[in-house]
Amino acid sequence: MDLQALKNRFSIIGNTPAINHALNTAEQVAGTDLTVLIVGESGVGKEVFSQIIHSLSARKHNPFIAVNCGAIPEGTIDSELFGHEKGSFTGAVDSRKGYFETVSGGTIFLDEIGELPLGTQARLLRVLETGEFIRVGSSKVQKSDVRVVAATNRELLEFTQKGKFREDLYYRLNTVPIRVPSLRDRKEDIPLLFRKFVVDFAEKYKTKPIFLDEEARTLLTEYPWPGNVRELKNIAEQISVLSKVEHINAEVLAGFLPIQNVNSVPMVTGGTPVGEFANEREILYKLFFDMKKDVNELKKMFLEILQNPSISGSNHSNFNKESLINELKEDLKPVSNPIHHASPINPTVHLNSPQPIILDNEINGHYEVEESLNIMDKEKELILKALKKHRGRRKDASTDLGISERTLYRKIKEYDIEE
Repeated sequence: MDLQALKNRFSIIGNTPAINHALNTAEQVAGTDLTVLIVGESGVGKEVFSQIIHSLSARKHNPFIAVNCGAIPEGTIDSELFGHEKGSFTGAVDSRKGYFETVSGGTIFLDEIGELPLGTQARLLRVLETGEFIRVGSSKVQKSDVRVVAATNRELLEFTQKGKFREDLYYRLNTVPIRVPSLRDRKEDIPLLFRKFVVDFAEKYKTKPIFLDEEARTLLTEYPWPGNVRELKNIAEQISVLSKVEHINAEVLAGFLPIQNVNSVPMVTGGTPVGEFANEREILYKLFFDMKKDVNELKKMFLEILQNPSISGSNHSNFNKESLINELKEDLKPVSNPIHHASPINPTVHLNSPQPIILDNEINGHYEVEESLNIMDKEKELILKALKKHRGRRKDASTDLGISERTLYRKIKEYDIEE
């Protein structure tokens, strides 16, 4: 069948290479009985591909059933798929046929197959390999001629490595893989899909179809669409029903999109980023900059109080004022060896690291290197200074530090200080 005719038959909009490749693969494999694994994010339309495979196969006149494996409780999934005998478990008041028995000769679509329990996976593997199954509570082997098309939004190969999915079943299902692209990977198709949906809803609700201006189309295209085609269709329906105007601008469109995802859209008008920061690293930098700015303001305020007795109202006789003033002035000076912004910085911040933490904080055209604020480093440094000051005399050093000689001895051992 011609590719465009196939799209028209199943109402598929789009012409990106990824979607065309997926459709071509589905058409080619439809005429065989090979097991197919359809992979793609939630909402991309995986079930449509299973219907394409069934409709183009020799089984098209036989039953087709779609089963959401994640929606069936673990205790009943075996009964649903393979049937059960009367009295096989509590509540089994009668015998029941499973899907592999009732759909024999047709196609069964197992959606979200990664949610299957391991025991059910073993039963399914036997059906795929031998065409045989056993009802729950029975010992009689039965035959089934069913073509299995499976789908998942998970990476099953990772599940096999974690022991959550049988490796032999994965390779048995993955005979022919079809990967359906997400909506953000086929951006040029988004306006076409949206237009198709709003026209359909206009006919359904007997209204005029809405139109997007240039800025709104840009926002529509750049929005990440985590819910894919399903989310796009829902938004199109909301706007068609709730909008009071026919011509939709970016502001009106943004009102229908989830706030957390709108804020991540890279551009709306003129290529300007939405929000002040492009990524999390810049947000962390901003946090550090604000903290450093606040500390510098406090230092300046304290320095002003020390230098002006009329403000402080005290003679500060309990400490060396001149020494403290010099230290504060030194802290407020730009570093002598500045780091220029032209050199990109990508620091990894370790809160307990003894190394200096580099902050991209510009003051008067320079960048500062903030010393480590680790308490243990400072304690060790003070102990070393006290021992040096008193030439290794622990008693005098402990008195100067305000701790007992016994505590000082323990700290020397703890920090492995050589006297």
